[in-house]
Amino acid sequence: MSNRRNSKQRIIPPGQLENTLLEDRIASFSFLKWFRKNYKTVILLILLVLVCYANSLRNQFVSDDTTGILHNKNLSNIGYVFKEPIAFLRALFYFLVNMIFGSQPMFYRLINIFFHTATVLISYFLLSMLVNNRVAFFASAIFAVHPIETEAVAWISGGSYSQYSFFLILSLLFFILSKHGLKYLILSVVAFLLALESSGLAIIFSLIIILYIISFSSMRNNWRRLIVILGINILWAILYVPRVHQRIADLQTQFYQSVVIVNPFLKIPVSITSYLQLIFWPSGLTLYHSEMFFTNFQFIFRVLICVIILAVTVYYYFRNRRVFFWLALFFVSLSPTFTPWGISWIVAERYVYLGSLGIFVVVALVLNRLSNVKGLRIATYFVFSLILIALSSRTIIRNIDWKNEDNLWIATGKTSPSSHNTHNNLGDVYARHGDLKLAAGEFKKAIEIKPDYPPAYHNLANVYQSMGKIDEAADYYQKAIKLDPNLWQSYQNLGTICYSQRKFDLAAQYFEKAVSINNADIALHNNLGIIYGALGSIDKAKRQFEIVLQLDPNNANARQNIELIDKAK
Repeated sequence: MSNRRNSKQRIIPPGQLENTLLEDRIASFSFLKWFRKNYKTVILLILLVLVCYANSLRNQFVSDDTTGILHNKNLSNIGYVFKEPIAFLRALFYFLVNMIFGSQPMFYRLINIFFHTATVLISYFLLSMLVNNRVAFFASAIFAVHPIETEAVAWISGGSYSQYSFFLILSLLFFILSKHGLKYLILSVVAFLLALESSGLAIIFSLIIILYIISFSSMRNNWRRLIVILGINILWAILYVPRVHQRIADLQTQFYQSVVIVNPFLKIPVSITSYLQLIFWPSGLTLYHSEMFFTNFQFIFRVLICVIILAVTVYYYFRNRRVFFWLALFFVSLSPTFTPWGISWIVAERYVYLGSLGIFVVVALVLNRLSNVKGLRIATYFVFSLILIALSSRTIIRNIDWKNEDNLWIATGKTSPSSHNTHNNLGDVYARHGDLKLAAGEFKKAIEIKPDYPPAYHNLANVYQSMGKIDEAADYYQKAIKLDPNLWQSYQNLGTICYSQRKFDLAAQYFEKAVSINNADIALHNNLGIIYGALGSIDKAKRQFEIVLQLDPNNANARQNIELIDKAK
């Protein structure tokens, strides 16, 4: 008679088995052991980043870097850094670099390269835990070299995206580990706060945590820790809402951008498909993605592609939630840019910095599956190597576009001919090189595209003034200040024209207006003093030179002018 027991074996579903294996890896986590096993890969990833971005280190300040760093007189003022309690971390880094190295662009750019390298490494670490080392390497290597990331790395002003992405992924990693220790939850909160202080876009973190829970774990085991993150998120959202109004005001006053309601159903398909196109074929990289003109057929095609990608994401929610997580990360990371209020560009490469990682992981999962097929491993690694070489080459070439203002705007002019900003900046390039005719043509194109764009009128007036066409210059300065009454440079130049024509009363009026707008400008006060002197208003002239000395105690010209006035008395 048989002595066997009639026992039933429980079959564990694949998803539950993977969760169990993940929990085991988290429980036995040791950074030291991980580093000993992976240090060669870590070194390789660092080398990939350095090879791709070494030629960007000698690049100059470009675009927003000039006003935000080079001409920012407050950069050495620590009080200015903490004046805005939200997202001050970037300004703090600028302050520290400025204090140690001054206005050397290489050291500001090193901040970006550091955070990009750190994001690549923390992504590799996270993926090796969530998936496996091979997928982690495939995805992280592509992330390290892909040219769509250059805007967040090679452009100093775009670096907040690589910065907040690093802290967000680090916070996610600590959140995963926090199940086995309160200290990791504290570290997760600290990293999250650093992400928020790097960029308000980090507010998406709660959604990422929820995606992680439903994809890799369970709400029952995570809800208490989730409440902590949600609480911070809600509090930050309350503090951040007023900044939206400030952002709208800045777009209108500083960038002369009309803020209009944009239909999300029109914006989202164009954004999603454009980013995917740039990820899989990065040939149209540009600072201004202005060529958003499609026929009805082209737009419908983009809508269909977007619907298919969304459907695939939903499909994997039921089929394979690990794939779902990375696809959903792509959408969630971009969600703040889909707002209908028109406070963000339809497409900007820096926006997709974090989200692109999700697409790279999906590509890595495909490569991993192919490499497991008998007879395809060598071919897979060969194709992967070719992909890395091609992407790295494109990144190195793209870095050259960011070398200086001339390179940037000439490159942007080729890809974004419908942007008024592009033509305005191209006009500046030609003007600096003395080609006034070409410069005037570019400024006129900018005005033709956007008739209510004051800088183009002002710049065209400058060109006419250089050409000796004084009447035309004065006319365009008047048009500029009519569109923007706070454009003090136009008042200043009108005052200069009137002074040259010995219309001292009118010159004084224009300079007084310029000074009322920009009271901290030494040259304005000095010139106004000279004009008052020409009018015989000696006391007023002396007062202006005294203001110059208050602003610049070592100003020899102002001191000499005061001495001459005192002697004349």
